[in-house]
Amino acid sequence: MDLNTIWFALLGVLFAGYAVLDGFDLGVGVLSLFARSREERDLHVAAIGPVWDGNEVWLLTGGGALFAAFPVVYATVFSGFYLALMLLLVALIARAVSIEFRLLVPHSGWIRVWDLAFGLGSLLPSILFGVALGNILRGVPIGPDGEWRGSFLGLLNPYAILVGLTSCALFIMHGAIYLRMKTEGALADRLGKVALIAHATFIALYAAATATTAAMSHALFEKTGTAAFWVLTSLAVAALVAIPFATRAGRKAIAFAVSSAAIIAVILLVAYSAYPILVPSLLDPRNSLTIYNAASTPRTLTTMLVIALVGMPIMLAYTAAVYRVFAGPTRPTDSYSGEEAQARG
Repeated sequence: MDLNTIWFALLGVLFAGYAVLDGFDLGVGVLSLFARSREERDLHVAAIGPVWDGNEVWLLTGGGALFAAFPVVYATVFSGFYLALMLLLVALIARAVSIEFRLLVPHSGWIRVWDLAFGLGSLLPSILFGVALGNILRGVPIGPDGEWRGSFLGLLNPYAILVGLTSCALFIMHGAIYLRMKTEGALADRLGKVALIAHATFIALYAAATATTAAMSHALFEKTGTAAFWVLTSLAVAALVAIPFATRAGRKAIAFAVSSAAIIAVILLVAYSAYPILVPSLLDPRNSLTIYNAASTPRTLTTMLVIALVGMPIMLAYTAAVYRVFAGPTRPTDSYSGEEAQARG
C-alpha cells in the first residue's frame, strides 16, 4: 500500500465519519420542519446543540486533507461546483446561526424565522451532498488540461438528483433514529415510525440509484469479483436489514449503531469501487483524475500523514468525550426558553 492509497483510505474514513456524525444533525434539522409544536422544535435543536459544531470538524478536516493530498482534485472540483458549494455554505451557515440566534429574542415571529432557517439549512445540504456524489460517480466534464468544462445546470442531471434524494432519505432515517434515542414518550414513538418510513424510502431509492449506476458506469462494478467488494456489500446489507428489527424492538442504541454501520459500509463500498479514480471524466476517460496524477509530492504526503496520525486521535478523543458528557435523553429545559433568553440578555 503506497502513500497515495493510504491518503485515499484516510479521505474515505473522514468523509464516512462526517456522514455518520453530521448526517444525523442534518436529519434532525429536516425533521424539525415537521415538528408539531414549539416544544418539539426546542427538543430537535437541543438534541444536537452540544455536538453539531464538533461534527462539522470532520467536513473541514476532510476538505483540508483533500487540498493537501490531492490539490488538483480540489481545484478542479471546487471550480466546477463553485455555485453549488456557495449554496451549500450559505445553508450550513444559516443552520449554525439559527441554533445560536433562535431564542435570543422572545418573540414567536423571530423564533419561527430561525426555526425555518434551521430546517431548510439542513434539508439543502442533505440533498446537495448527494447531488455532488452523483455527479462524481457519473463523471464530470474534465478536459485534457484538468480544467472544468461544464456548467452549473449540468450538475442538476436526473441521476445526480436521484442520488441527492437518496442521501436525503438516508440522513432523515439516521436523524430520526438518533433523535428517538434522545427523546421519550409520544415523540419517540412517532420517530420510530418515521425512521421505518425513511428506511423503506431509502431502500427503494438506493436500489434505483444502484441499478442506474450499473447501466451507466460499468467501471464501478469491475471489482465485483473481489473478496473486499462482497465483504463491504455484505456488511451494508446486514446493517440495512438490522435497522428495522432494532427499531421495532425499541433497541435505540443498537438501531443507531447499525444505521451508522450502514452509512460507513455504503460509503466505503463506493470508494472501493471507484479506486484509484477520484473524479472520472465524461469527455475522455484518459482525462480522469486519479490518486496518482492528481496527488501532491511524496514529501508532502509523508509530512501530512504524520500530522494526520497525530491529529486524528485527538479529534476522535474529543468526539468521544463530548458524546459521553452529553449522553442520555434531551429535555425541553436543556434549551433556553424565550423568558430565560430575555433574562440572560
